[in-house]
Amino acid sequence: MNKYIYTKSNEKFKKYFIKQKAYLQKRIGEKVKIKHIGSTAVEGLGGKNILDISIGVEDKWDIYKKKLEKDGFKFLKKASTKGRLFFKKDIEEYKIHIHLTKSDSKIFQELIFFCEYLKKHPKTVKEYIKIKKEAIKQADGIGGKYRAHKNEFIKNIIKKCN
Repeated sequence: MNKYIYTKSNEKFKKYFIKQKAYLQKRIGEKVKIKHIGSTAVEGLGGKNILDISIGVEDKWDIYKKKLEKDGFKFLKKASTKGRLFFKKDIEEYKIHIHLTKSDSKIFQELIFFCEYLKKHPKTVKEYIKIKKEAIKQADGIGGKYRAHKNEFIKNIIKKCN
């Protein structure tokens, strides 16, 4: 069974994000920057029904990590990188992925830039849909293959940020 299934864009994710943002700010603090990123943040893009949220913090990684884990978010060390801690949680009929970074980091800025760029460039969204669908077919449910297929496209967009 293929764990990656492309689904069309759905407006309900905007509501999910608003709800989760309010919840997260109550639980982890008002000083953090919480942004809706990923496919569900871009009208018309579609994706895997995952609510991707980037949380930018000024400092105290461990405090925020513990707060997220206490709220049931599973920390995935393997999916994390030097500048980004990755968490996931299943909620109702969708999944949440949290990307915890420093708010002044290059990673945080690039995550936001990529999403905002797609929102402003509908032709690029159409290209990305094609690439995402190809990635799903070629990956056969393997996350590394899925991400690798999209990587060059994403890097080319992010270069425009620098």
